[in-house]
Amino acid sequence: MNFRTLIFLFILIPIMFFGILLTLLINLFDPSGNSFHKIAAWWGRLSAKLFGISIEVIGRENYSPEKNYLVISNHAGMADIPLLLGTMNLNLRFMAKEELGKIPLLGRALRQAGYVMIKRGQNREALKSLFAATEVLKNGHSLHIFPEGTRSATGELLPFKRGAFRVAREGGAPVLPVTIIGSHLITPKKSLIINKGKIKVIIGKPIQPSSFGTVEELMNACSEAVTANFKRYSNS
Repeated sequence: MNFRTLIFLFILIPIMFFGILLTLLINLFDPSGNSFHKIAAWWGRLSAKLFGISIEVIGRENYSPEKNYLVISNHAGMADIPLLLGTMNLNLRFMAKEELGKIPLLGRALRQAGYVMIKRGQNREALKSLFAATEVLKNGHSLHIFPEGTRSATGELLPFKRGAFRVAREGGAPVLPVTIIGSHLITPKKSLIINKGKIKVIIGKPIQPSSFGTVEELMNACSEAVTANFKRYSNS
């Protein structure tokens, strides 16, 4: 634990729960979930500023804020979700692990906002989550999924799993491949320490699911896009 961890515990978490309460109130009049997204994106930008995290975004020209996408990226740090929310100019929802949905107030706010909870290791329940994720795309929202399924402890890429790309094919939205570099140093796995530093977010060109005959071909193309940018920008 360090000074930034204390900032998170005693400043950012209270702000987050105030935002959740505000969102739940707003949702009584506007059930779209957009208010949660706006507050969460602001919270993500505030977190980066307070922690001393600089974010370099490459490839903003590769997507349009007016369109919806299935956003996929590698996953190396706890900061990935708030940083992506604060960085990407999309009305973005996330597929999140079921444990977050069990947190009082937060779980309710996430579900009302259109986030999809997934129970890992439960095939029938996981399948239901994939159907729910498809509906998010069909309803015109962008959705983010970490296809690796877990965080990388070293920042190196892990193998992709098929589920995200089944959602892409069924939902009909283009896949936006995003590469995150450096987040594993900000919030190391199995540690309470939060570090300052620099993160690169590289946004690749959209990939059309209809251009591929199988889920595996789509998955491999997206994996190659993320990997190529990871290799290109890791040492630059």
